[in-house]
Amino acid sequence: MTDNDDVLKPDQFALRAQLAELRQEHRDLDITIDASQESGGADFLQLQRLKRKKLALKDRIAALEDNLLPDIIA
Repeated sequence: MTDNDDVLKPDQFALRAQLAELRQEHRDLDITIDASQESGGADFLQLQRLKRKKLALKDRIAALEDNLLPDIIA
């Protein structure tokens, strides 16, 4: 392993920043959904939209993680 292996490429740095942002947005949606369900303040359609958005974020997070950490066949 060389010293260059430990240095992130610019595109990897951007992907990691985007990944962190998406994870934060996912956590925020989770908190919003939980609070809405506990308070009864959100209607069914609004909760469904929030849950769909959260699921879409989860899919985007998984895709970015796959780009950053490709499968290694052992």
